[in-house]
Amino acid sequence: DDNMFSNVFCENSKKLINVHLFALAAKYYSLSSLGVCTPLEDVLEALRGDSQGTTGIKTDEFMNNKKSHEVQVMSELVDNIANYCGIKQVIDIGSGKGYLSSFLSMQYNLKVYGIDSSNTNTNGAHERNRKLKKHWRAYQSRGRANLKSQRLEKANGRPVENEVKCKAIIEKPLNNDSSLQSQDQGTIQDLVPSCGFTEIATSETSKQTKVDLVAWTQSDESKLSEEVLAILNVLPADAVEVFSSSQCNCGELCEEEKAQRKMASLKAKASKSSESNLYFPLTSCITAETELSDIITDLEDCMMVGLHTCGDLAANTLRIFTAKPEIKAVCSVGCCYHLLSEQFENQEECPEELWGFPMCQYLKDEGWCCGRNARMSACLALERVAVGQMLPTESLFYRAVLQVIIEEIYGVTKSDRHVGKIFPKSSSFIDYVRKSLKKLELDDSKLPDSCITDYYEKYKHRMNELEAFNMLKVVLAPCIELLILLDRLCYLKEQDNIAWSGLVKLFDPVKSPRCYAVIALKKQSC
Repeated sequence: DDNMFSNVFCENSKKLINVHLFALAAKYYSLSSLGVCTPLEDVLEALRGDSQGTTGIKTDEFMNNKKSHEVQVMSELVDNIANYCGIKQVIDIGSGKGYLSSFLSMQYNLKVYGIDSSNTNTNGAHERNRKLKKHWRAYQSRGRANLKSQRLEKANGRPVENEVKCKAIIEKPLNNDSSLQSQDQGTIQDLVPSCGFTEIATSETSKQTKVDLVAWTQSDESKLSEEVLAILNVLPADAVEVFSSSQCNCGELCEEEKAQRKMASLKAKASKSSESNLYFPLTSCITAETELSDIITDLEDCMMVGLHTCGDLAANTLRIFTAKPEIKAVCSVGCCYHLLSEQFENQEECPEELWGFPMCQYLKDEGWCCGRNARMSACLALERVAVGQMLPTESLFYRAVLQVIIEEIYGVTKSDRHVGKIFPKSSSFIDYVRKSLKKLELDDSKLPDSCITDYYEKYKHRMNELEAFNMLKVVLAPCIELLILLDRLCYLKEQDNIAWSGLVKLFDPVKSPRCYAVIALKKQSC
């Protein structure tokens, strides 16, 4: 019904008169209700086909819960997209400290270039990656110890069973070949597979015995080391030394095993020489006009990813994707909507400028504008508030009263400077105001403590109003986010070289409020 929400606002005053209907309307016009998202499970199923997903290591030892959740989910999706497109190179835009990049390289053996505009972040990513590899080596040592312990437990726990099995294996050849009947009883003990592979006899009859024994040994060892190898197999060649699960210190290796080991060693050396590192943190400021080949010398068919790309960077990631033929896919999760540039916000005529919003032609033709307040609201987390993680009302109140002081005392209505996170460091409202004025480079000597206290007392009784107002903003947040994300999706739908594009909810919104990814794959010929 088109008139369903007509009574939310007063027709004359335009004031909100029905809060309940307002909340229902906001819920109706949200991504979760409109059905425009593609379920993650459907995307993964389509990408995988008949193949099974990779069982990997857990990330919670190396990251906090939020980042661990994000990296675990997104890296699996990225790996499936890369496999579907047949590519091994990934470009992580706005890579920050390299959480996603390093995990993609170590877990999925992808060659990742992490690009961030901050030298501090890039240097931090280098250092973190170094420490992470050191941690992998600890996993390797632990794996060796666990494997050795498992073998000893197995051997000590069933000596009789081992002997019976070995006797059963050789019983038939002993009866059929008189040349074996005179062998010392100790030969049976030599066949216990705790030492790997052993020469049993030279006769034709004993060849099948050796095959059976080797098969049993390999199967037994495989079960013992499955958990260890699940960890070790995710590592790139340069992260750890090559570790063979079939090491032994007694008996001689068969020629087949020697050949296998030699081949594994050659492969490891070749891998080390060709790919000394699978993750490369780089520093560069990315714009829509950026030539990736100027940054990445060995650029090949690849995909672009971004985990919480800030402001315009999310929009520019999509523009680069559509413009560069070597980029076959994109998976971008944006954030910081308040930092988006808007074409129609200041009514400036800059037709050549590439704005963060709007991107699609429809909203450009409509001259659509959100405004900073609306974009700030889009950053709020409704799901967190719904489970009891309330808004920081007192700090928001401090900030609101500070703005009144700055406007009335200093006559400042706009500033490029930011107060930042001063509230946790402030002992009182007076302390908060003085620290804020210094950050804004305003003279606080003209403002006595009594004046600051008066402003606080004047507005203190309106704190509940501020809380109610902010709750309305929280309710409206999903609608504004919907507008921004649909703008990006429509932009991709307008391109001729896109085979498929969609919005996918990747994360639990309580853990990670900016949980939607814009995903697209190019046509095969593009």
